[in-house]
Amino acid sequence: MTLPPRFRLLLALALTTTLAACSPLTAFNTLVPKDAAGTRVATGMAYGAGERRMLDIYAPRTTAGGKRPVVVFFYGGSWNSGTRTGYAFVGKALAAQGFVVVIPDYRLVPAIRYPAFVEDGAAAVRWARAHVRDFGGDPDRIVLMGHSAGAYIAAMLAVDDRWLGRDRTAVRGLVGLAGPYDFAPFDVDVSRAAFGQSPRPAETQPVTWAGAGDPPALLLVGDEDKTVLPRNSAALAARLRQGGVPVSVRAYPRLGHVGMIVAIARPFRGRAPVLADVTRFVRERTR
Repeated sequence: MTLPPRFRLLLALALTTTLAACSPLTAFNTLVPKDAAGTRVATGMAYGAGERRMLDIYAPRTTAGGKRPVVVFFYGGSWNSGTRTGYAFVGKALAAQGFVVVIPDYRLVPAIRYPAFVEDGAAAVRWARAHVRDFGGDPDRIVLMGHSAGAYIAAMLAVDDRWLGRDRTAVRGLVGLAGPYDFAPFDVDVSRAAFGQSPRPAETQPVTWAGAGDPPALLLVGDEDKTVLPRNSAALAARLRQGGVPVSVRAYPRLGHVGMIVAIARPFRGRAPVLADVTRFVRERTR
């Protein structure tokens, strides 16, 4: 797809000013063309108390086909930034593929620390199980998906049953985009701020909990990612495979950390088949 020069300039400005590693994509979302086949069907639905415990829901424009698989998507932002409205392009892209998509906000550092954002993620999933049928979704066919810090939340919910309990049985799969899953000890400011007060660092790591009985996983990485190194996905994949869990890791050439999520947007899908790979996995896991 060839973009008009004016659009390319505006997009470049947005990327320059807002796409620092793990930053919210609000300006990008405003500028980028959306998928017309997906639409937002609910906004600002409260799954808990406070402004940061709200979610939006996206669905296909057509209502044919019965109850649809559900994707709960957690955005990144170093656990200290991000808004659900900045990821409408993700919600509409996945809805256009035939899924009901739930995108929650969650509480952020420094107002909170681990495990509050994981607890919020669990509360959003439980809300989805209780209410998504009203929006055309199947509460028993859920795939958890996230990018960067959001992939961490999705992974913890998928592999550690402390958070979802019995509701984890509805989770059919995990999709992680450039996720941190094995990053203790905490040696950078971001991880220290979010996890540094934890008395047992190992218990904060998805690799500690991953194993037999966990849902199948698709872990996507960019080989030029310098923010969250691809070794995180390799480590999680190894633990899952040791437990006999089906897992696929795909590395995209010439793709960086932010490029992973940007590739879902319509003008940038030629950079990597992220949307196609995610769609295939979700369909296979929710048949």
